[in-house]
Amino acid sequence: MPPKPDLLQGTLDLLILKTLRLESNHGWGISLRIQQMSADVLAVNQGSLYPALTRLEEQGLITAEWGVSDNNRRARFYSITKAGRKQLDTETAHWQKMAAAINRIVDAV
Repeated sequence: MPPKPDLLQGTLDLLILKTLRLESNHGWGISLRIQQMSADVLAVNQGSLYPALTRLEEQGLITAEWGVSDNNRRARFYSITKAGRKQLDTETAHWQKMAAAINRIVDAV
């Protein structure tokens, strides 16, 4: 099986925010949810995920609090903020515009 492609630069924040819009989750759960939602096409490197979560928290787009995971481990659970929802809407619109432009080029004869 070929290796999973790296996420395009700038898309990880969008995917994290989208995942958290559905429900609060801990880092490992966010990673698994992105993999599931992408039908196993995307895999988030833990070395990229946690710095992104820290950056999003510092920007006020998500909040974090300690809790207990399903396997009784202490974990930080992340939730999207009102500002994060607004940013998600903005980034989603931008992504859709860029994807449409790329598709036009790829589909050109």
